[in-house]
Amino acid sequence: MKINITRPLIFILVAVTLVFTAACSKKTESTVITKTAKHEHRPPHGGTPVVLGEEAFHLELVLDAATGKLSAYVLDGELENFVRAAMPSLEIVATVAGVPQSLSLKPIANPATGETVGDTSLFETQADWLKTIKEFDAMIPAIVVRGTPFKDVKFNFPKGNDTD
Repeated sequence: MKINITRPLIFILVAVTLVFTAACSKKTESTVITKTAKHEHRPPHGGTPVVLGEEAFHLELVLDAATGKLSAYVLDGELENFVRAAMPSLEIVATVAGVPQSLSLKPIANPATGETVGDTSLFETQADWLKTIKEFDAMIPAIVVRGTPFKDVKFNFPKGNDTD
């Protein structure tokens, strides 16, 4: 008896081809949503971030408008860790109604952290005009943090200068 396997074989090949064609022709829609992550820093005291250099360091400026006290914290590039600075003062020149106003922030010791004048991350000053002014442009003529000098650092208070 002679068995003809050609016909069943062709049938199987056609069926397999149809299955693969149907499976491959299915349209699969996959939408890939890519969001560009915004590089954000959150100041730990809710103040104004001022970038030094290419985000090597930051200052965080915090104003107590009731007393006119301005505090400046020296922080790392991510605004996470305090960085001690050996500066005798931190000078800021603010422009208020077209008139330059100098602010000289003095180093503040903190026995709880072991920070001393000349080795601290906190600088403060008080000025009566800070009690009433909500916004001003300013510049730090020079600042040195961990041996790295920064010059003519411009910013707006309370916006800062971080463009990220």
